[in-house]
Amino acid sequence: MKMTQRARRTTLAVVAATAIGGSGAAVGAAIAAPAATSARAIDVPATVSSDARASYADVVSQVLPSVVLISTGEGLGSGVVLDRSGDIVTNAHVAGNATTFKVQVPGDPAPRTASLVGSYPPDDLAVIRVSDPSGLRPAKFGDSAKAQAGDVVLAVGNPLGLSGSVTSGIISATGRVVTEPASAGHIGATLPDTIQTSAPINPGNSGGALVTTNGDVIGIPTLAAAGSQVQGIGFAIPSDLARDIAQQITTSGTVTNSHRASIGAQVGTVTEQDGPVSGTGIVAITSGGPADHAGLRPGDIIRAAGGTSTPDAQAFAGVLAGARPGDQVTLMVVRGAQELTVKVTLGELPGS
Repeated sequence: MKMTQRARRTTLAVVAATAIGGSGAAVGAAIAAPAATSARAIDVPATVSSDARASYADVVSQVLPSVVLISTGEGLGSGVVLDRSGDIVTNAHVAGNATTFKVQVPGDPAPRTASLVGSYPPDDLAVIRVSDPSGLRPAKFGDSAKAQAGDVVLAVGNPLGLSGSVTSGIISATGRVVTEPASAGHIGATLPDTIQTSAPINPGNSGGALVTTNGDVIGIPTLAAAGSQVQGIGFAIPSDLARDIAQQITTSGTVTNSHRASIGAQVGTVTEQDGPVSGTGIVAITSGGPADHAGLRPGDIIRAAGGTSTPDAQAFAGVLAGARPGDQVTLMVVRGAQELTVKVTLGELPGS
């Protein structure tokens, strides 16, 4: 049985502070240094960020019963118990294409069956429901907006199938935009506003819990950077986003409000005949969408968006990940021999 590969290692590429990492076609993670997110003043209790205890055994004993091992025909991952009805939040890449699962609950040697409630790959989140919810202990979720660099955190999950494993570290940064690696024909998601942590995140940790020293879940570990010179760089989806998307899925089975910006067009990376990439090309336009209203056409090549160079679709998706529906973005567009400046008012990325 293989581990689900997305605490799966990914190659790390660091970009300029004004740029935002990209999207799906390339295997890798592009990171933009946080701007407003890291600079804001945050009122956090001293016990969250300056805890220097010799042991966190009490925190671990509080959190472990809420983190389960998820098994599919493709691999293993982790999940966090949402409620006493048997709902469990995990990563969409852990769920994969499966609709049924085996769930190992701490303290119970017998695996339980579970079924897919819904999945939303753009945010790499999914919810599954256990058929027998008896004895499940819902996790205590914290306010991820209060997380700040320097806070001590623990990563709880099932790396390499080793159930109930715990690693420790600190929050290295907040507001990171990262791109997950593509796999098996699936484009990697571009995740805005992730929490970067030094707590080791290994294959099988995906979908688990990143918790404070108070035992509050503030993130869902999903991704780790890898390379011979890379250590201690992992990323988690903020708990505020995870709870919001999970609640939409448990309520209606779908995501009805993505909170994500969209241009209303299908794009791809344009390459020259001799190999070098030359920009983000528009493949198709959604009728009545933002790109359509702005006068963009299939075949247009976007060279920059909002002052950020977009040499490929990955970079362009990163720009969108850092924007909000309703924002106006200025695009530098090449159409044949013409160079155009086009202003687009962004729409909302459709739900699932």
